[in-house]
Amino acid sequence: MYRAIGLAARRGGVELPIRDSEAVARIAAASRIELAAPETPAPRADAPQAGTRVILDGEDVSEQIREPEISRYASAVSAIPAVRRVLVAQQQRLGGETGGVMEGRDIGTKVFPDTPFKFFLTADPVVRAVRRTRELAERGTPQSYERVLAEMQQRDADDGSRADSPLTLDDRYVLVDSSARPVEAVVEEIERAVRKAI
Repeated sequence: MYRAIGLAARRGGVELPIRDSEAVARIAAASRIELAAPETPAPRADAPQAGTRVILDGEDVSEQIREPEISRYASAVSAIPAVRRVLVAQQQRLGGETGGVMEGRDIGTKVFPDTPFKFFLTADPVVRAVRRTRELAERGTPQSYERVLAEMQQRDADDGSRADSPLTLDDRYVLVDSSARPVEAVVEEIERAVRKAI
């Protein structure tokens, strides 16, 4: 959702670094974001088209929001408290209406702090950068590994140090390191923990 607002901000003429946070807050308040299931199943679990589709003002922007530049915009707009208030309210409404599995850098600490199951997925930065570099190449938007790693580390640092809802975890999270494991093993670990708890 933050990526969608970042895309909307860029389309609205906002440049980085953001100097007019009120303009971005107005864009966020005027934007309609919907989340939808994929139209067709992905050929493999980690394929680029897997996952939730993001609809911004009636347009499917699922591909556009994964562009490296939009990652930078997402981090910048997510640091604006007024934008966070708009999107947290939308996320809480969606979760209250449908429940489900949600992911985000503050989803378990700020948006749904009392949710019964919280998992913090992590991986070695080098592994994450390799995965992201591969994903970008498969999407037809290749970037160098060095650039991907540097931008990922910068985003982590920015999101971890912002004043409003920083990237963090509390003692109710289960830490899941996926560095050396396939996605299926990670899913099994999470499923086991949920089944054990219920």
